[in-house]
Amino acid sequence: MAKKRDYYEVLGVDRGAAADDIKKAYRKLAIKFHPDKNPEDPTAEDKFKEAAEAYSILSDDNKRARYDQYGHAGVGNGGAGAGAGGFGGGGFSMDDIFSQFGDIFGGGESPFGDIFGRGGGGGGRRVRRGSDLRIKLKLNLEEVANGVEKKIKVKRHVSCNTCGGNGAKNGTSLTTCTGCNGTGQVRKVVSTMLGQMVSTSTCPQCNGDGKIISERCDTCAGEGRLLQDDLITLNIPGGVAEGMQLSMSGKGNVPSRGGVAGDLLIVIEEEEDPNLKRDGNNIVFDMHMSFVDAALGTSTEIPTIDGKARITIEPGTQAGKILRLKGKGIKDLNGYGKGDQLVHISVWTPQQLSSDERETLESLRNSPNFQPKPGKNEKGFFDKMKDFFH
Repeated sequence: MAKKRDYYEVLGVDRGAAADDIKKAYRKLAIKFHPDKNPEDPTAEDKFKEAAEAYSILSDDNKRARYDQYGHAGVGNGGAGAGAGGFGGGGFSMDDIFSQFGDIFGGGESPFGDIFGRGGGGGGRRVRRGSDLRIKLKLNLEEVANGVEKKIKVKRHVSCNTCGGNGAKNGTSLTTCTGCNGTGQVRKVVSTMLGQMVSTSTCPQCNGDGKIISERCDTCAGEGRLLQDDLITLNIPGGVAEGMQLSMSGKGNVPSRGGVAGDLLIVIEEEEDPNLKRDGNNIVFDMHMSFVDAALGTSTEIPTIDGKARITIEPGTQAGKILRLKGKGIKDLNGYGKGDQLVHISVWTPQQLSSDERETLESLRNSPNFQPKPGKNEKGFFDKMKDFFH
């Protein structure tokens, strides 16, 4: 699969571009690459759709913020989440584009009609879009770190197979609405002192469908859709974070009697791990060890997101020391390597002692080797915190 281009690059705007500049850039590209204007260019439609996909993200403040922070994976486009069962706006059809973004061109109910003659003088019926669905998906730390495939059941409206989604019996008994001539809209001209005012409204005879059902489908009772459990495969990329929202194009609700399905929005929730904590792309583990192990050194196993790992504790290890396990953290969402696992050493001081233990420690109290002698290279608390965060 070809790597997706940066959306700002697609539209030819800077990352700090204003909304109006983004809209103008998209309008310019849409006119330039519209398939009706480029019948001899087989790549024009792909470029047209690419521009529409970029505009769909950058024109939405929330999606743009996620894209700026996480790249394509933040808005579900491309990367590990793309492809079959993946996320994103790569599934745009021409009807999707005309329905969702055509209003920036003007042209009333046929947004591209004035430019490309698609609406017969503004009479084209807009494609309706179904509602989005939002779900919460809980992931454990291993799934967050490495990515995971999930199969979930979602209750959503899907197109009726019996009538093909148009609500008519046998899928054929539809007639053009005489009230709006199939446009789904009626125009009203009112004379005022300022001149004639033209307004449009949804046709009351067909409720905006443009078609009249003479005989309803028995399966969906004329709705053109059914509510049912749909099994959906989600490919979650590694590196997602708490609160991040991914989108899966076309997996929301289908509107009644034909149109474009909405999106499925997946909000990520991280399950708390009993041993490991996340700090960005790093994993932090608090390791409690005895004074004896810290003094004499030892070898021990610790948990990581990939299972157990054995580490060596050098003799004389001080409390507060931080060990770094390179590459044992979380995969970066944008593909910039992996974080590390940081092991924070805590030396456990016994709170209860037997008389023999107390006597042994008393005998060592004044031993020269038991006196604190921090060297010049021994870092203090603030230096250790600097190393931790940097």
